Amino acid sequence: MKKNSLLWIAAGLLASLLAWWAFSGEEEINRDITVSSFRANFEDVVSSSGELMAKNSEDIMGPSNMRRYGLYNIKISDLVAEGTYVQKGDFVAELDKTELSGKINELLNELDKAKSQYTQTQLDTTLELRQQRSEIEALAFDIRQKKVEIEQSIYEPPATIQRLKLDLEKLEQSLDQKRSNYIIKQKQSAAKMVEASANLAQTQNKFDALQELEKEFRISAPKQGMVIYKREWGGRKRKTGSTISPWDPGVATLPDLSEMESRTYINEVDIRKVEVGQLVEIGLDAFPEAKLSGIVTEVANMGEDRENSDSKVFEVVIAVNESDSTYRPGMTTSNRIITATLESVVQVPLEAIFSEEGRTFVYKNSGVSIIKQEVMISTSNDEFAVIEAGLAEKEEVYLTEPASAQDAEIQAI
Repeated sequence: MKKNSLLWIAAGLLASLLAWWAFSGEEEINRDITVSSFRANFEDVVSSSGELMAKNSEDIMGPSNMRRYGLYNIKISDLVAEGTYVQKGDFVAELDKTELSGKINELLNELDKAKSQYTQTQLDTTLELRQQRSEIEALAFDIRQKKVEIEQSIYEPPATIQRLKLDLEKLEQSLDQKRSNYIIKQKQSAAKMVEASANLAQTQNKFDALQELEKEFRISAPKQGMVIYKREWGGRKRKTGSTISPWDPGVATLPDLSEMESRTYINEVDIRKVEVGQLVEIGLDAFPEAKLSGIVTEVANMGEDRENSDSKVFEVVIAVNESDSTYRPGMTTSNRIITATLESVVQVPLEAIFSEEGRTFVYKNSGVSIIKQEVMISTSNDEFAVIEAGLAEKEEVYLTEPASAQDAEIQAI
């Protein structure tokens, strides 16, 4: 009997030790994941990544008159590396000449045909006018001969003389008609030559223009600077293999590095907080030690669809106050747009905020137990929430949901 009693006492002590260890361990864990609410100045911040760009730049353009010759989408066959420093006149890009060469060959055939047509028209009109002149000369000779016959027919019967005179009159009428026709033929020949000459000149001009256009397929820098690839409508940069068109012939840009800006895109939830004139803290991924400042200068009125975004985003332009020759367009920026500043307000980390059935609360350590305390949040950023009611300064709250208090009732404010 005594032996059984001792066993039960030992089992009870062991259970008590295990329970103490479990509860003390849980308290230790709970202490590790609690923080105190604090009072400090609060900055409502909208954070986003952006891209560093030059405020002003000069585009390096391809041929602008491609549409005139039926050239609409031309590939870039060669392009210097982005970031290359070039001098005025240096090579920047080469366009694919395949389609252009085909048009030049077609026009060369047309040019040969126009030259042949011009020569043929010239020969035909020369021969035709020469024949007309020969016929006129023959008629004039016949008239002279007929006059001689009439002069020698004074002893001939009157009827014979009358016939000769009629023949002469007929020859003279034919001569007049031939001379009139010759004048018309001259005008017709001149018109044909003008038409052939105009066709030849027009074809020659087209051929010369295409040859000049071919020279423009080698694109040079309009001035010195650093080459930055031009962005297309969808945000992608042009590169070897990209196409340009008469409506968007830009290949690259030469940025002015003295004035920089960061272009970023804000989601439709946060854009309502962003306004022109707000201050921005800017960081550069390439230079973690760099701390730049800026100001919002433009906020888009219309949203747009962007790759890797499920919702509409709005473009925001931020002017960078600092400039440095080491900063390059295209560098990734981290932007903290300060949308509001509140002085001396109670705050807790966002991880301490929970919600249930439309009510917002925190798990508060009252010293005796854990309370699900309802709170009212006035605003928040990506780190902290401002507590307007329900929690005072220096109260201990949990960053994770304590299992022992999950089913507790929410205490109203």
